Amino acid sequence: MTSTNPGADASLTDDVLHPGVRSTPAPLPEDAVRAAYARREAGAADAQYSWFDPAYAAMMHEVEHATLRTLRAELAAPLDSVDVLDVGCGRGDWLAQFVKWGADPHRLKGVDLLPDRVALARERCAPGVTVCCASATRLPYAEGAFDVVLQATVMTSILDRETREAVAAEMARVLRPSGFVLWYDFIIDNPRNPDVRGVPTRELRALFPGWHVTAQRVTLAPPLMRPLARRSLLLAQILGTVPLLRTHTVAVLRPPR
Repeated sequence: MTSTNPGADASLTDDVLHPGVRSTPAPLPEDAVRAAYARREAGAADAQYSWFDPAYAAMMHEVEHATLRTLRAELAAPLDSVDVLDVGCGRGDWLAQFVKWGADPHRLKGVDLLPDRVALARERCAPGVTVCCASATRLPYAEGAFDVVLQATVMTSILDRETREAVAAEMARVLRPSGFVLWYDFIIDNPRNPDVRGVPTRELRALFPGWHVTAQRVTLAPPLMRPLARRSLLLAQILGTVPLLRTHTVAVLRPPR
């Protein structure tokens, strides 16, 4: 968001039109994200994101393989010479993956809105990785600073179109002309979770107009994957080959030349 508090302007107007009456500032989109994660932390949702859960492990192994195939196809230089930004890095899981894959920790940066997750990421990431607390609508980096800008299940946590467009514009701003956005997110709404909204491929293209988008569907729908993988991983893998049952995309977005 901008540095000006929109609620302050609204209150000032109300003082003129309705003396003695103070309006309540409208909540910022970041506040909605903070509230959603607070609800998730208060519940048991994080248990299903444990590597000891066979469904989660299977999903993440598939995503890892798809991401590595994508990086092999798209990178024009060795991974250890590439500058990478993880937008909405959370606890640093993807940053740790990049280090495992051979990236130079000093070339890895992460930003997240939530201070507690930033603290966890700093504890967990390799020495040299830089993680800071910032809004994705105002990334604290110069134009064209990165070869790869990653977002993984962040955009679906942003419900309003205006904020999504602002985040996409910032990702584009900090990306080098020769670089690409690496994207992993789901494409359909989750009827059980009102705090997220899917980003179908047509909206992804609209967020980055004129960009070249290559997308592949991955990840068997989690409501199917979770019970199946705990009983028969083979059956879950077989169903996961059906494109219509895949709910996420791994995508590469390149700016127009």
